[in-house]
Amino acid sequence: MARDEVGRLAITCQPMFRPGQSAGGPVKGYAEEMEAGADTGRHRHPRAQLVLSLAGTLACATADGTWIVPPDRAVWIPAGRRHRLTAPVAVSIRVLYLRPEAWDGGPRCRVLRLNPLLRALVLRFCEPPRRASAGRGAAERRLAVLRDELAEAPEAPLGLLPGSDQRLRRVTDALATDPADGRSLAAWARRAGASERTLARLFQAETGLSFAAWRRRARLVRALTLLAAGETVTSVALTLGYAGPSAFIQAFRRAFGETPGRAATAG
Repeated sequence: MARDEVGRLAITCQPMFRPGQSAGGPVKGYAEEMEAGADTGRHRHPRAQLVLSLAGTLACATADGTWIVPPDRAVWIPAGRRHRLTAPVAVSIRVLYLRPEAWDGGPRCRVLRLNPLLRALVLRFCEPPRRASAGRGAAERRLAVLRDELAEAPEAPLGLLPGSDQRLRRVTDALATDPADGRSLAAWARRAGASERTLARLFQAETGLSFAAWRRRARLVRALTLLAAGETVTSVALTLGYAGPSAFIQAFRRAFGETPGRAATAG
């Protein structure tokens, strides 16, 4: 265990490397089983991270927003970025710590969808080192494939940016707490102390989404957490304000390309 920046006990990933062998190089792989309710506390690393969920749904929070990581997705965390990982349910994760020469995924957090090859590569980097006879060339080729696959990995719409403007934050904080709230943009503008036009502009400028799109994403992100905790599709649909399971499934498939059941249990 280690202490984070505010002194709380924080869970750390345990290395998969064999004792006595070097864990250096451009990529370091780790594995961790996080219990339900686990919380790493706020911390940061000198290397960038790619955190893959094999089973269970993980949440990653920074000062900029929150990202939800269902099975077979991975969150990219830039080097030096303060972040906090929480597990509402038991989660099995694999973590790659990457130097810039291994891959630079950019300056912002984002969730990536992993294809079977990329998933297998991440798992391979998290295994104990094999015999040196495999040769340096094999490791370099594996890294080259990893780099190419990461560059092609599509981003999943699983991040929620709250924005910094205080008027906008009154709305995004409230909707993050209760995404089922169906009030109109005009009603929210009155609550925020802004004109409807101003609030609409703030949503687009600071979150990259319209008000309606942000609320839809908030509902779907919450849905993933509820499904991972064992809630039924019908229960989640009604909790989040959908007219019924069919409307929820249609919205979920449109956003993620798969059914709610598949997204919550893949891995």
